[in-house]
Amino acid sequence: MNNEEGKQDYFKGRGAQLNTDNRFSKNKYVEEHFEMLDEYLLSDERTQILFEHPKKIVNLVKSPDVPGMYSMNPYQGCEHGCIYCYARNTHEYWGYSAGLDFERKIIAKPNAPQLLEKQLMNKKWVVSPILLSGNTDCYQPFERKLKITRQMLEVLLKFRHPVGIITKNNLILRDIDILQEMANLKLVHVMVSITSLREELRTKMEPRTVTAKNRLKVIEELNKAGIPTGIMTAPIIPGLNSDEIPQLIEAAANHSATNAGYEIVRLNGSIAEIFKDWIHKNYPDRAEKVLNQIAELHGGTLNDSRFGTRMRGEGNIAKSINQLFKMAVKKHLSGRERFEYDLTAFRRPGENKQMELF
Repeated sequence: MNNEEGKQDYFKGRGAQLNTDNRFSKNKYVEEHFEMLDEYLLSDERTQILFEHPKKIVNLVKSPDVPGMYSMNPYQGCEHGCIYCYARNTHEYWGYSAGLDFERKIIAKPNAPQLLEKQLMNKKWVVSPILLSGNTDCYQPFERKLKITRQMLEVLLKFRHPVGIITKNNLILRDIDILQEMANLKLVHVMVSITSLREELRTKMEPRTVTAKNRLKVIEELNKAGIPTGIMTAPIIPGLNSDEIPQLIEAAANHSATNAGYEIVRLNGSIAEIFKDWIHKNYPDRAEKVLNQIAELHGGTLNDSRFGTRMRGEGNIAKSINQLFKMAVKKHLSGRERFEYDLTAFRRPGENKQMELF
């Protein structure tokens, strides 16, 4: 879509509508006279896959909000294009923008399964659930071809090591065979992220994700297979999806969800600029109201890095959201079995040949 000046102003199928400056870069491209260019700098809509071979894949999350949690990310960047994603800022460490680059330049780590096995073979490793992924979706579109996530699950099953998974893609059903084996050993728990039941909002806010209807089916299919699966209603954005909390949890409960979680939106770093541009283009009538409410959740600023409050917010709006969430959970999910990992099942192949015979 072009505006009257001839400049492209909306990229269909993408969340971000601009490339923000990389805070680590000294140089940048600018369009001083775009009308004289044969092609716009941001006109290439193709998604690129780039390969990186890191030295480690399991990372300790250094945050008091999630103490002792480990995560591993087979991909950086995410084609889903969720406009609010906190992981966008991490793309700047790779030399790219948190905006369109985050959705178009996907970094894959093909050696992740081998690195994971090396980590688990380390005698100093203490068994603890690892989150797959803590940053970007481990079941984004390129996983269909590359199968890095599946290979990592095979390693985890081999070692009988616990894992938590969060995703919004029905591709996870491809791996139901491995997940079912792990579930039988109490080694896996899944959270499916659903932010809205309204397709009009989803297609703008999360342009390359599967529908909420299909995500609810994922919850149902996984639980039917004995794989404990809940719903993550995150992030909650006042004025956009905050009113849907009861409906989201009820729908998930009707599809056999075991539990629910939520987080408040926060627009740190470059995400604030990306989100502001997006909401003014898609919801100009309520843009300022939504931004003001988000700021109210975080002490008057869109950027909130304070441990303890950044994920839940503060003030009257935060309290209202928290109460609405708790009431919905109590009404629709009360009494459902609480999941606990079995940390005693872990074994290193070859460590005890005699025990392996049994």
